[in-house]
Amino acid sequence: MTEPQYVDSFYARTRADDRRWPALIGDAEADTCIVGGGLAGLNLALELAERGRRVVLLEAQRVGWGASGRNGGFVGAGYSLGAKRLIERVGPADARRLYGLTLEAVQTIHRRIARFGIECGPVVPGILKAGLAEEGPGLERDIDFMAERFGVTTLEHWSAERLRAALATDRYSDAVLLKGSVHLHSLNYARGIAAAAAAAGAVIHEASPATGHSLDGAVKEVRTAAGRVRAREVVFACGGYVGMLHTRLSMATVPVATYVMLTEPLGDRLASVIGVPHGVSDTRFCNDYYRPLADTRILWGGRVSTFHPPAERIAAALHRDMLAVYPQLADVKVEVAWGGTMGYPKHKMPLIGSLSPGVWYCMGFGGHGMSATTAGAAVVARAIADGGDEYRLFQPFGLAFTGGPFARPAAQTIYWGHKLRDGWRARQRPKAA
Repeated sequence: MTEPQYVDSFYARTRADDRRWPALIGDAEADTCIVGGGLAGLNLALELAERGRRVVLLEAQRVGWGASGRNGGFVGAGYSLGAKRLIERVGPADARRLYGLTLEAVQTIHRRIARFGIECGPVVPGILKAGLAEEGPGLERDIDFMAERFGVTTLEHWSAERLRAALATDRYSDAVLLKGSVHLHSLNYARGIAAAAAAAGAVIHEASPATGHSLDGAVKEVRTAAGRVRAREVVFACGGYVGMLHTRLSMATVPVATYVMLTEPLGDRLASVIGVPHGVSDTRFCNDYYRPLADTRILWGGRVSTFHPPAERIAAALHRDMLAVYPQLADVKVEVAWGGTMGYPKHKMPLIGSLSPGVWYCMGFGGHGMSATTAGAAVVARAIADGGDEYRLFQPFGLAFTGGPFARPAAQTIYWGHKLRDGWRARQRPKAA
């Protein structure tokens, strides 16, 4: 069998090490079997192993192979469901508790980077959430809202003048600097958490896709092609790659692709275009997100789709998106582009909870997962090892049916609708003098 490899990406090309974990062969016993080696599963393995639990983690490819190691590298509080919608769904008290889990998770990420010496830097503070020129300035009111409702005091408003001095584009109206957020090397971070979990006693198996399971009874069983794990608890942490491993979980997520590209180095030219080290994301549903790298390249991401085009088509599409914001970069070449699949629930909140005694799920982070996976893992670990009940905060969202075989075409149609709306609004954008 050919050993699995990471997709060609900036992250894979610059990973700090190439440690591999062996495939599962034969039988294994554990207190907890975790299915999925992305950040949700890896953080959960670390949490449980540090509590003295025997953990076996099964990863179909390599740790951090999916969305956890292919994303934009942005770390910030919150969920795909926005803060205002969160209050509408669960009320102000539970919304604050849910949001607080991700604020705590951001601090946990900082602590783990320092504690385990994870080489995922440079860890650059600050992400600019930029409003669109055609919508006019108005983000300043978000600062008061977040302070009042969620106790967030790390937001700073940037006027159009200040933003234009930092970013050489007329695409934006104003922005909020999320000072508590950072950007980093996501694959190196995921691999660092894997190494920390292994050092704490967790047993990790790569190249070991789960092929079946028996979840009834006191002792559950998860099977692979070459072995099986018997455990008292099973946790599904599969994200966008759950396939049909578990029908209820599969039907509660839509596997949606998103794309990222890396430019060639810009050298001194970069500072004249993007004059701040912060990451940038706009406020559209179909948003662009990008960040300057230490070697003067730009990492640019965006779009969502149910399609998986080849790398050259991804590069061309994202290059066009970049030029819509920075037309002065028309001659800048793309070095590598890639896509990845994320699990997207209908309600835009993570799927966290229990299916039956001893059977858990922690997945579906929908493109906002660096902190939310850490929060979800902590909640599930406290439930399993300490009897905690914070996971019940996620119960109002549940395993909402996404449409089965109609989920992908429906999601694609919704995305196209948003793109058409965004395109029409962009044509109303005031032209620079």
